[in-house]
Amino acid sequence: DDKGKVGMTPESITYLTAEEEDTFNIAQANAPVSDKGDFINEKIKARFEGDFPIVGPKDLKYMDVAPNQIVSVAASLIPFLEHDDANRALMGSNMQRQAVPLLKPEAPIVGTGLEERVALDSRSLVLAEGDGVIEYVDASKIVVRYEMTEDQLLASFHGDSKTYDLVKFR
Repeated sequence: DDKGKVGMTPESITYLTAEEEDTFNIAQANAPVSDKGDFINEKIKARFEGDFPIVGPKDLKYMDVAPNQIVSVAASLIPFLEHDDANRALMGSNMQRQAVPLLKPEAPIVGTGLEERVALDSRSLVLAEGDGVIEYVDASKIVVRYEMTEDQLLASFHGDSKTYDLVKFR
């Protein structure tokens, strides 16, 4: 039974329901472990019955797969979520789902590190396909002249420059 060797990280993935999870101390996925699978630290942050106790390795039987997969994408974009009241976190994640783009965006003071992944996965970004120079920009399009070899230029359907049409609102 490798459902979880006490004090070591499990060798296989076990799927638990929310009710089953509540009966175990579950280590966070970012808890440091040795090459052998032993927990390195004497005290580890865990999850148990809706609380977050700090326990020793011998008190753990399971470990999360990824720390950012416990909550939704909207909730994972809330900085310091683990220190937030549950009702406030729920309201915050619901507000994030209803958010609209800013006309004058600013960089956040505090981020979670997932913002880039969320933006890439939204498929709303325009990404350069290689090295080049931006020749023209306005609210409706971007024109990029790429650095290409003669062979690449012969195989290209766009020549050495490509126009990206921007979609403002959908």
